[in-house]
Amino acid sequence: MELVFQIILIIHIISGSSGLLTGTINILQKKGGKRHRQIGRLFVFFMVTAGISSIILAILHPNNFLLIVGIFTIYLVGTGDRYMRLRLLGKGQKPAFTDWFLSLGMLLSGICFVGWGSYMIYNSANFGIVLVSFGLIGLNNVRSDFKNYAGRSKKKKYWMLVHIGRMMGGYTASLTAFIVVNAQYYPFEVPSLVIWLGPAVLLTPFSIYWSKLYK
Repeated sequence: MELVFQIILIIHIISGSSGLLTGTINILQKKGGKRHRQIGRLFVFFMVTAGISSIILAILHPNNFLLIVGIFTIYLVGTGDRYMRLRLLGKGQKPAFTDWFLSLGMLLSGICFVGWGSYMIYNSANFGIVLVSFGLIGLNNVRSDFKNYAGRSKKKKYWMLVHIGRMMGGYTASLTAFIVVNAQYYPFEVPSLVIWLGPAVLLTPFSIYWSKLYK
């Protein structure tokens, strides 16, 4: 079993690093071109692989951090990619099984994160704040999914707006994981809330800026 864990760990490290690299390239380069789409497909592949491997690792050696990051990575990148194929919701197009699977999976996970985090906060564990925050973010995204799946979005390019937000969310999850894993090597102590929520605070303005272009 330990050999299996080591093999999955290697796959996770390679895919996670590759996802972070391809994501950085796509953030820096011009959006919408052929090169952007090609690197984007690699980003999705690497990030979903990293997410799946995270969950497997968390099962083999119980690790809450890996479990949370894995679930969010798969959901954000998976739905971010799928929305590019869901441009006609409300005009006869229906969400596929994959779409429902991702959204319902995040719904159940979000409820668990909020409940679990609330229990930790009650017991004076600061990590509970992180859990509740991520849980609420996930549930808010699922709420948007259900609205879009029903064809009730009032935004003409809802699919592009979701694509931008979710892909940036997946990249943020990858960067957060990298920072958290390497926190032990920092020359000074950094508060856990800064480590976990810092990347989201820094990268969210970029998502807002690009999203405004399609509103």
